[in-house]
Amino acid sequence: MRMTFTPQVLWFTGLSGSGKTTLGNMTADWLKQNDIPVMNLDGDVLRTGLCRDLGFSQEDRFENIRRASEVSKLFIDQGFVVICTFISPLDKIRAMARHIIGGDSFKEVFVDCPLDVCEQRDVKGLYAQARQGKITKFTGISSPFEKPTRADITVLTETETEEESLKRIIDFLQKA
Repeated sequence: MRMTFTPQVLWFTGLSGSGKTTLGNMTADWLKQNDIPVMNLDGDVLRTGLCRDLGFSQEDRFENIRRASEVSKLFIDQGFVVICTFISPLDKIRAMARHIIGGDSFKEVFVDCPLDVCEQRDVKGLYAQARQGKITKFTGISSPFEKPTRADITVLTETETEEESLKRIIDFLQKA
């Protein structure tokens, strides 16, 4: 028997290094393995194409999320579950995404991880560069990250294994 899921967006938000992309990819893989149409939109990937003209000013961050939200809406209109992995650091940015996509179709997944753990996981050395002033407007260091106030599910990647977090996300998705 084929599983069915309501087309919707799972919007993964959290600091760089929190595990958003890893969990988003794992969720997308699980959906694909279960024959659920899925599209995976990652912030870093979109910034190499669709959003390559944008920087990291507040205005550019809003435009980046607006574009991603509009694309996500197109995919849910075609029956996909869309996995979005974006830092989306401000509550008002996430509220804009929720508004564009539609509240019933937008599920916010907060990938919660302390800053010091995210810094330890940083394979690209971005946090070190930000602390040295080589990168400006880096979320968590020189630019704010507001913890979500409306998250539909929170996973704690400091204390949960990836498999435990994935199971909680899939359980949530099956009930949504």
